[in-house]
Amino acid sequence: MSTNLLKGKKGIIFGALNDQSIAWFVAEQAYAQGAEIVLTNAPVAMRMGAIQDLSKLCGDAPVIPADATKEEDLQNLFEKAMEHFGGQVDFVLHSIGMSPNVRKGRHYTDVNYQWYQQTLDISATSLHKTLSIAMRLNAISEWGSVVALTYIAAQRIFPDYGDMADAKSLLESITRSFGFHYGVKNKVRINTISQSPTVTTAGSGVKGFDAFIKYAEEMSPLGNAGADACADYCLSLFSDLTRYVTMQNLFHDGGFSNTGVSQSVVERFMREE
Repeated sequence: MSTNLLKGKKGIIFGALNDQSIAWFVAEQAYAQGAEIVLTNAPVAMRMGAIQDLSKLCGDAPVIPADATKEEDLQNLFEKAMEHFGGQVDFVLHSIGMSPNVRKGRHYTDVNYQWYQQTLDISATSLHKTLSIAMRLNAISEWGSVVALTYIAAQRIFPDYGDMADAKSLLESITRSFGFHYGVKNKVRINTISQSPTVTTAGSGVKGFDAFIKYAEEMSPLGNAGADACADYCLSLFSDLTRYVTMQNLFHDGGFSNTGVSQSVVERFMREE
């Protein structure tokens, strides 16, 4: 149901690959709530995915290729987006993450360090570059909002998440640091959402992911939050209802982050004794 929560707002959404992507859900719901959007992804991801189909679902939203690790691509993206909108953008979703080490099964204690640098650059430093160029171009409006997606492996060890955990820790640190400076300069809000394990193309590349989703479901008093619910949360942070929320890592995980153990998990181990 549309309430025009984002009516009149304009935004850029990074990372929609296919209809499993959280960014896909965010784009559809932002458009349904009255926003105008520009879609972007790396050229290689665009060839693999279905972003043109998403564009059609969102009123033929422009699709501007951009490798978020390349400053020249990001500058071109913001310049073309502002040209399309006729002014600044009001919100940005950073939904970018990839680890060659995880994809190729390299254990955390034996990573390929060239791939490790790629993990950090793609999954975290890309946010710093995005914000730096946006600030330089004065591309984000006063009281604008930037949201990046993260995971609780930034705070707790999940062995098979590998070097992506380091990337998410860096992503959250960038959010705090840049959130301070951009807030002082132009009242731009920057937050991360720490989402439940969610079935996406990226998530399914993590070893044992299906089993962990079941475990998280049992551990969370409200159950896992789905991609559609995550999109709702993103939209609330893009809206004017959260004008004074910034530099936060916001858990959206059904209570998993504050649950030591659930009764159902205890009972399962008792049955195995």
